Amino acid sequence: MSQTPWIILSLVLFIIVALEMYHSLKRSETTNRLINQYIDDLENEQLFEDIYAYCQKDFKLRRIMEKHNATKEDIKALHQKLLTWGSIKKGRRFVPITSFFYTYSLNYLFEHRDDDDKKVTMRMLNFFHI
Repeated sequence: MSQTPWIILSLVLFIIVALEMYHSLKRSETTNRLINQYIDDLENEQLFEDIYAYCQKDFKLRRIMEKHNATKEDIKALHQKLLTWGSIKKGRRFVPITSFFYTYSLNYLFEHRDDDDKKVTMRMLNFFHI
């Protein structure tokens, strides 16, 4: 019996895992850089530009942005909503920034953009275990 299909399958799975790990590390690096850069200047317009640019560049997040017709102004409004109750930094996580970089949290933010500030922020705090 030939082992070639198993070798090919193993190689494909390895490549997929490696690409997902690379994606995760780049996202973590970007969020940490933005947190460190803007933690003392959370109203800086460049922060919203950077978040929007990353979401447009990332193939997973871009689909969510397109689904909800999201703009930079939407990101800015959601950021303000999260700042009200979630201005807590824990490790490399800061809800008003980190929430825009994960598919689940980004989709939740846009689906619940009209919900109460506290409810939305508490959901994000729970998602990030803060």
